[in-house]
Amino acid sequence: MSRYEVGKDDMKSPEVGTIKIKTWMILGLLSVFTLLGTAAAQREEAEEPTAVLNFVVIKDDNGKPVRSAAVIMHPVNTHGKQSRGGLELKTDADGKTSFDGIPYGLLRVQVLASGFQTFGEDYDVDRGKMNFTIRLKRPQGQYSIYQDHPEEQKNEKKDDKTTPPPDPNAKPQ
Repeated sequence: MSRYEVGKDDMKSPEVGTIKIKTWMILGLLSVFTLLGTAAAQREEAEEPTAVLNFVVIKDDNGKPVRSAAVIMHPVNTHGKQSRGGLELKTDADGKTSFDGIPYGLLRVQVLASGFQTFGEDYDVDRGKMNFTIRLKRPQGQYSIYQDHPEEQKNEKKDDKTTPPPDPNAKPQ
């Protein structure tokens, strides 16, 4: 037998027994610390207060519900910037959707729906249950300099009575 081979007699020696005991003891301690760390992390998450948010999305012109509107929520930090990720909800046939478990703090809500202007506003989540009614508007017409704007022509006629600016080449008196 070479000196690197282990025989049956060597396994019964006291050195091998203490190494096995130390190995199992270290593995056991590592397992206990891992479980304690996981439990502490879960407890910290559970202590943070959360809220239930209820949304109703309706049309601004007639008050009817908007079906399948996307309600997107992003947490906002103290500098006013939204963090990555977020949640997206879809409204049902009644224009309603809700979510339970939003942490307290500033929340940016955006609502997108086909055929409507995008809605966006920041809200401070500070109560256990909050209800939001969001009124979506239809898109406005684009402004063109090539079209007649009668309301601007009325304003121009009123401004005709003003004095012209002084001539920069005129000599002072």
